[in-house]
Amino acid sequence: MKLKIFTLCLGAAGALSACGPAPTPQQQAARQHEIACLGGTLGGALIGGAIGNQFGGGSGKTILTAAGAAAGGFEGQRFAC
Repeated sequence: MKLKIFTLCLGAAGALSACGPAPTPQQQAARQHEIACLGGTLGGALIGGAIGNQFGGGSGKTILTAAGAAAGGFEGQRFAC
């Protein structure tokens, strides 16, 4: 019974949160910019990590993967933002 009441309350809270004011065009543009920055950072980190993983062996491979991910994330963020 408690699970049904909790589910009902959670659903009602979600429905009410959707009733907020519509975002302004400036807020929409800022949100799209944030998403583009995040996408560039994550994409760069994935690509950099994949490239770094191709080199080294043992613990060196791990270090190069991490370094590639860091460098790729930095460059992806710089490019996208």
